[in-house]
Amino acid sequence: MKEISPVSATPNRTQKIRTAIQYFFILINIYIGTQFYFWVRFFETRGVGTPPVRPAGVDGWLPIAGLLNLKYFLTTGRVPSVHPAAMFLLVAFLTISLLLKKSFCSWLCPIGTLSEHLWRLGQRVFGKSFRLPVWPDRILKGSKYLLLGFTLSLAGSMSASGIDIFMHQPFGILADVKMLNFFRHIGEKTLEGLALLAFLSVVIPNFWCTYLCPYGALMGIVSLASPMKIRRNANVCTGCGRCTRACPARLPVDRSSKIISAECTACLRCLSTCPHPGALNFSLRIVRAPSRSGNAVWIFASLLLLLAIPIFAGVSHHWQGDVPDAVYRDLVPMADQVGH
Repeated sequence: MKEISPVSATPNRTQKIRTAIQYFFILINIYIGTQFYFWVRFFETRGVGTPPVRPAGVDGWLPIAGLLNLKYFLTTGRVPSVHPAAMFLLVAFLTISLLLKKSFCSWLCPIGTLSEHLWRLGQRVFGKSFRLPVWPDRILKGSKYLLLGFTLSLAGSMSASGIDIFMHQPFGILADVKMLNFFRHIGEKTLEGLALLAFLSVVIPNFWCTYLCPYGALMGIVSLASPMKIRRNANVCTGCGRCTRACPARLPVDRSSKIISAECTACLRCLSTCPHPGALNFSLRIVRAPSRSGNAVWIFASLLLLLAIPIFAGVSHHWQGDVPDAVYRDLVPMADQVGH
């Protein structure tokens, strides 16, 4: 009979660290969103005097602009002049996925945080979370890859000059404003759709992230190349199955030597529920984190990386676009009339 390793008396703070980082990133997004709202209102109301500075961080909500600008940069070697921050943030998110798996989704993404709180609410209300059967689950997971494929094909079909022309058209310049107006002037049918999505997220863990998010699909594909993985020490593991039951993605952690999956978000819930220190680690092939809570240090590096790339963009004077305020004065008030 396998000897059961003793349960550590050391508190496991992994999830507390993750929650703190999630809330910190939500506060950053609220701050950026508030700044952006008042920036838009300045131009909508024909404000007098010097306009406030546009918060370039809002470009993080424009993944398609980031993808198009990244192709433009790789093709021409020039930093795009409209929504350049979208490209730098996309590069940051992809780099995080390459180094630390899809940790962006479970540690930094506000939508991922909201989704997690919704299914936890469902657990409190219904006493459990519901899971789709295996085959419907696998088929529906393909939806986000189809959406990703459509987005990549769109970017791939455009030349660098075409991207430059598109981004300098009113629709490209006002992509951020139109995104804001989508939520400010939300229609009844759209609201019903969001309500349905919220309900599904309450009863099925991470419904949007698992089945519909093309951004997460891209992060997941890149994360397959990450050297960091959840690794199981079979000599310590007792096969209790707590890790697998805790995994939102239903990955077979208790039966795998290491988790190689585009669905693993490195949320470390499996490590948090494991009663035997050393049975699971988020680590390189050789280097191991010193403790279960120490694994969170690896993920914390993703936050530092996320900050480092925008700082570099700012220092090199590429963080803000070069659209003149006069253009915004003309276009922002008519954003709802601008079509593609």
